[in-house]
Amino acid sequence: MPHKITLTGSATGPLREYDRYVAFDMREKGSPAAPKGLKKSTFISYTVFVAKKAFNKTGLTKKSIMHEKILIQGEPTLDIPIDECPGEVGVICFQITVLPNKNDKEKNESNTKKEPTQEASAPSQAQKNTEPTKQAEEQAPVSQPVAKEEKTEAKKTPVQEKKAEPKPKTLPNQPKGTQDLLSFDDIIVPEAFLNTRPNPEKTQKVIAFVKRTGRLDEPLTIEKGSNVLKDGYRRYVVAKTVKMDKVPVVYEYQK
Repeated sequence: MPHKITLTGSATGPLREYDRYVAFDMREKGSPAAPKGLKKSTFISYTVFVAKKAFNKTGLTKKSIMHEKILIQGEPTLDIPIDECPGEVGVICFQITVLPNKNDKEKNESNTKKEPTQEASAPSQAQKNTEPTKQAEEQAPVSQPVAKEEKTEAKKTPVQEKKAEPKPKTLPNQPKGTQDLLSFDDIIVPEAFLNTRPNPEKTQKVIAFVKRTGRLDEPLTIEKGSNVLKDGYRRYVVAKTVKMDKVPVVYEYQK
């Protein structure tokens, strides 16, 4: 089987352009605790080679690649000339993904905290509007019991309708079948998914759909309780690319 390698971080050197690909350097440190009796691993420098077509799809530039956190999935190579590969290990990139920025996450979290507050204030205003109606009914003469019963029945109906519509408020503009909105960082991706490469053309279509509609086309399938991704890795990668803070999910229960 071919060797697989995954890198995360930012470029440590400037972007270098060639005929059909670009290259940049990255650094990764090893595990903080080596097995007993062995020396701790040190930093390893890598030179990553990405096809220009794949790099342009990410929206990265010569300046932004030094500041954005990216995920690289590919294979190590020893066939690159030394003058093009200053790093200790060369990496042929099969997939490059821009990871969400911490500042963007904090803004999205602050916005989601404000929304429930606004929704909670709406029922209190509706209750205030119903108070004059209640006072008028209490002052009505007792000689009209039938009319009073009709009013109370008509009054109960809208209250029941309001209680039956909680989902549109909590899950607005989400794909059909969505059961919950889960924080992106809470999802656990199995190694089997990380070792695969979604079709770039199909992935780009999903990205275009999200940019056009503001949502994913289908929810991700998550195992209930463990939050392990069971299906929808392509949509997971798209959510990373467009920097989604929360994603729509449907739960699969353990057997």
